[in-house]
Amino acid sequence: MSERALDLRRSWHIVRRHWLPVAAMAALGLIAGAGYTALKPPTYSSSALVVLPTSTHDIATQVVIAGSDPVLAGASRNSGPGQSLAALRRHVHVTEVTPNVVSVEATGDTARAAERTANRVAASYVAYVHTKGSAGGVVAANLFQPAGDATSTPVAAMLGAACGIGALLAALIGLLFVLAKFRGDRRLWRRDDIADAVGAPVLASLPVWQPRSAANWAGLIGNYKPDVELAWKVRNTLHYLGLGEVISDRTPRPSGLSVTVLSLASDRRALALGPQLAASAAAQGVATTLVIGPQPHADNTAALRSAVAGHPPRRPGLQLATADDGVARPSPGAALTVVVSVVSPHSETARTSRTSATLLGVAAGSVTAEQLAMVASRAAAGGHPIDGVIVADPEPADQTTGRVPQLTRSPRTVTPSRLSSVTLESR
Repeated sequence: MSERALDLRRSWHIVRRHWLPVAAMAALGLIAGAGYTALKPPTYSSSALVVLPTSTHDIATQVVIAGSDPVLAGASRNSGPGQSLAALRRHVHVTEVTPNVVSVEATGDTARAAERTANRVAASYVAYVHTKGSAGGVVAANLFQPAGDATSTPVAAMLGAACGIGALLAALIGLLFVLAKFRGDRRLWRRDDIADAVGAPVLASLPVWQPRSAANWAGLIGNYKPDVELAWKVRNTLHYLGLGEVISDRTPRPSGLSVTVLSLASDRRALALGPQLAASAAAQGVATTLVIGPQPHADNTAALRSAVAGHPPRRPGLQLATADDGVARPSPGAALTVVVSVVSPHSETARTSRTSATLLGVAAGSVTAEQLAMVASRAAAGGHPIDGVIVADPEPADQTTGRVPQLTRSPRTVTPSRLSSVTLESR
C-alpha cells in the first residue's frame, strides 16, 4: 500500500508539474463538445398510446408489429414526400407500457414533426391490425392518446454534458500522455531530493531572472531589488555559512570573506543565483565584489562576462571583476566576495581561488542526482566541498525543505587566499 501511495503521489506531482498539455487537451475536448452540440442539436420527442383488448396475450408481438416495415411504410406514404422508410425507422421507437397498451415514440427536429410522426405511425398500426392480412391477426386496437406536448433536452444542458464529457475524455488522454512521457524523468524537483544527492542542506530557494544578453545581465546586477522575504533568505544563508557578521556589522575585513557559487553548464537558470546573491548583499549595505571566475563553458557565461567587463556597476557598494586565471581578488574595502563558476559533471572543476564557503546553485527540474553527486565529489576533490545548496525557481507544489538532519556546519578553518590578476571595473 505504501508503494502504491508513493507511486500515486509521484504521478500526481508529474501531472501538476506538466499541467499545460493536460489543460490544452481539455480545452480541445471542450471545443469538440461544443462543435458536436452545434452539429447535432437536441431533438424533440413525443409519444402516442394505442390500447389493445384485454384479451391480448402476446403484447410483445404487437410491439414488433407496430415497428415493422409494413406499418412504417403505411406511415411513410401518409407523410408525403421526403419521409423515407429508413428515416422513419431511425426516428420511431415502440415499447410496451402495460399488458394492453403500446407506446409509439417518435423524434424530430421540431416538436410538430415529432408529434406528427408519432400519430401517423400509431394510426398506421391501428389500420394495419384491423385488416385480416395482418401478421398477428385482427386486433381491435384503438388510438388511446394522440401524441402531443413534445419534449426536448435543453440546449444548455446538452451543451454542458457534451462539453464536460469531451473535456474529461481529452484531459484523460493528455494525462496518460504526460505520465507516459515524463514518468522516466530523472531530474530532481524536490528540495529534499536535491539535498540528498549533494549531501548538503538547501539554504535558500529563490526565483531567478533569466537574462539573455549583456544588457539584461547589466540590468539584473544594477537594478535587482529583493523583497523582504528574499533579503531575509540571503541573510540566513550567509549566517549559516558563518558570515552573519558581514551583514550584521558590515565591517570590511583585510582578508575579506568569500563565497563561490557553482552551477552546472546544463543548468542555465541557476547561473543568475551568484549575481543575485551579490546584488542582494549589496542592496543590504554590504560592500560586495562580484567576480566571474574562469569558465570552461564560455558560451554559457559570454553575455554575463560581457556585462561585467563592459558595463560599470550602477549599484552603490558593488564592484565587478573577472578572473581568467583562476585567481580573484576582492576590491579594497569589500566585506564579501561572490565568485561565479560554471562546471560540468564530466569535466574537472574549474580552477578558482579557495573561498570561505562553496554553494551549489541548482534550478528545480534541471539536473539529475547523478550529475549533482559527480559535481559535489569533484568539487570536494578540488578543495571546494559543498557547504550548501541554493535552489532556483523551486517547484510551487514542493513542500519539502531540503534540510539534512545535521544542520550545524562542519567546523573547518579556511583561510581565504589573496586573489590576484583581476580585471576590476571602475564604478
